[in-house]
Amino acid sequence: MSLYDQLIVRDRRRLRRRRITLAVLAALVAAVVVAVGFVVVSLVQANNNILRSDALNGAQSVAKLSKDTNILVMGLDSRVDEQGKPLSAAVYSALDAGNQSTGGYNANVLMLVHIPANGSRATAISIPRDDYVQLAGLPGQPIEAKIKEAYGYGLAAEQTALLAAGKPNDQATYQQAREAGRRAEIATVSAFLGSVHIDHFVEVTMAGFYEVAQAVAPITVCVNQATQDTYSGADFVKGVQQINAKQAMAFVRQRRDTGNPDYSFTDLDRERRQQAFIVSVIHQLKQAGTFTDIPKMQAVLKAVSSNIVVDSGLNLLEMAQQAGSITSGNISFTTLPITGFGTSPAGESINTVDVAQVQSTVKQLLAPPAPARKPTAKSTASGTSAANGSSPSGPGSAAGSGAAPGSSPSSGAARKAAKAPATTTYSDWTGALQGGSVTCVK
Repeated sequence: MSLYDQLIVRDRRRLRRRRITLAVLAALVAAVVVAVGFVVVSLVQANNNILRSDALNGAQSVAKLSKDTNILVMGLDSRVDEQGKPLSAAVYSALDAGNQSTGGYNANVLMLVHIPANGSRATAISIPRDDYVQLAGLPGQPIEAKIKEAYGYGLAAEQTALLAAGKPNDQATYQQAREAGRRAEIATVSAFLGSVHIDHFVEVTMAGFYEVAQAVAPITVCVNQATQDTYSGADFVKGVQQINAKQAMAFVRQRRDTGNPDYSFTDLDRERRQQAFIVSVIHQLKQAGTFTDIPKMQAVLKAVSSNIVVDSGLNLLEMAQQAGSITSGNISFTTLPITGFGTSPAGESINTVDVAQVQSTVKQLLAPPAPARKPTAKSTASGTSAANGSSPSGPGSAAGSGAAPGSSPSSGAARKAAKAPATTTYSDWTGALQGGSVTCVK
């Protein structure tokens, strides 16, 4: 092969790797929408269409202390698009969550994604939406409310002030109010986590999740027990199964079982569902080679670009290069601790929190990993560790699946296990959920 041909092959490989990385990020944004996303993608078309925001300017005064990147993902529960306009009847039917008169501007999904500059394991921190905290970035006296409500409070305060000042009730005023909502949510999250610097943010609507889920379906998920929920539309059998976009909405929104009163769910179980969905999407698309299907990924990008807002400083191509740990599945998900469930002075159900405990947890999760120790002669064997530091069969643990003990590689059971997707089981929402496989959750 001539030098010229070698250069052509090298460039084609580089282009293919970049497309794969961008496609993975598209899938992540899809997953993060209701649950969760995540970082954004870029092709020239998507980069030009994505809505940009200046909300980070003035939303925080926390200095950037490292080259690591922190991205705040906000998934809104509003049933309108980014212009405040109603969605189509078909989308409302698929969402099974009411119409434009339902919901508000709560950030029902809040996730901080930490991407180390050295390429080591990424960390995603889910912030329970009902944590009762002091809101930041709002005019007037301090307000205590659910952390998800900072966006709506900021939007309403700005919109009221603008209209009182004689501004017209038009799209410009609406977008200015949305910017105030973003600033309030970013400031509140940053303060609650312990003055964490937020480099970028991604805001996604429910419609965005559904449309991207359509582009990547069917999606493989796994549940520990058969479950139904008439509120979200969830109806899942036990074990591994493939779901479509509408079922994906139900999977990440379910927080109760209406058929079995003894099978209790909480919002924290829903956080785990969202994490599991993201991990499954990454694993499935990576294993299937879907990332090389450029036409399909362009459909994903088109859906993403019309239903997300990102900060004006986010360079999508640079982010694609930094997110290699995520695209390879080298990421862990943790939900912040609460101290219990309570009732606010207004009579609303809330999560009570120990702010010092939360900030200590965040500090540990964002700390650089300790240098790897060289294996010794007595510690060369490898094995599967539990997700929560307990034995694989203990409560709250994760256990890898595989062939039955004692079976030979040539046995029928082993061959069947080899064809089935690798799964890891989590019995509750505690501990770290690791990427790299299909995860079975409550």
